[in-house]
Amino acid sequence: MIDWLKSIKQKQTKTTSFLSLGIATISLSLAAIFIKLSEREISPNALAFHRFWISTIIFALWNQFNSLGQKKPDEQSQECESPTSYPLLLLFGVGVSTSISLYCWVWSLTWSGAANATLLRNFTPVFTILGGWLLFGRQFDRQFLMGSAIAIGGAIGIGLNDWQISVNTLQGDALALLCAVFYSGTLLIIEQLRNQFETTTIMLWRCAVATVLSLPIMLITAERIFPYSIVGWFAVVAFAIVCQVLGQGLLAYCLKQLSSGFIGITLLLEPLITAYFAWVIFAENLSIFNGVAFIIVLLGIYLAKSSSSIVKE
Repeated sequence: MIDWLKSIKQKQTKTTSFLSLGIATISLSLAAIFIKLSEREISPNALAFHRFWISTIIFALWNQFNSLGQKKPDEQSQECESPTSYPLLLLFGVGVSTSISLYCWVWSLTWSGAANATLLRNFTPVFTILGGWLLFGRQFDRQFLMGSAIAIGGAIGIGLNDWQISVNTLQGDALALLCAVFYSGTLLIIEQLRNQFETTTIMLWRCAVATVLSLPIMLITAERIFPYSIVGWFAVVAFAIVCQVLGQGLLAYCLKQLSSGFIGITLLLEPLITAYFAWVIFAENLSIFNGVAFIIVLLGIYLAKSSSSIVKE
């Protein structure tokens, strides 16, 4: 009876994680829309800073609200203990990794074409799977690796259509690839932290550290710090709440149950969903290659999802 109840609870938790991952992917796909709405009023560096400080306040209030819940005295004393040096280093590191990956992405779009930057950023699941294997000894079965290869191939295939090789874009291409490395590092760090900390605690540290690191960059490079219209402020606030609080927060929540490798693969859908939103909102062209790539990536994700490697042991 107890085993049966545990099995049901595990299935419910797994279903909740899959649903959260789907919502997170859609939320993150809206990032390009909010950036496009705000790019005429503030610089990308200022937008990144606003994203972090707004999210920091939200997660700080969220943590404070959670601390007001009723807890037993021994639970309170246990949770109030300061984290040891290693987890503290990981908490700080996740904010550093987040900042580096974001600014590498922003600057890569400046020095390289969007097609090149997007193509190279799609290598994130490769580094996530490789990092999980090398650093934490995570094993992946053949079905998971086959599904990963199909999904990554589909995502890269659509980018090859507009790929350009130029000496002038090498710096931007290198930054885009570096973005993929640090973003996969962020997922791997959070995956480890979820064994000890709640989602809101990790996200508070992540956003707070990123705020501190992005402030001087914003002050040095931003021509206009604050938006001047209602539409601009809506885009800034929505960018923080939808993409950072909801999207990244749900990703951190999923990493308690699902492996970072599978989440990295699922995020390959992000640019394809973004293309659909751009088609609906801004009437941008949606080519047949986007549809083909979407189907291929979905097929790869389905194969990977059927593997036992996606669930953390």
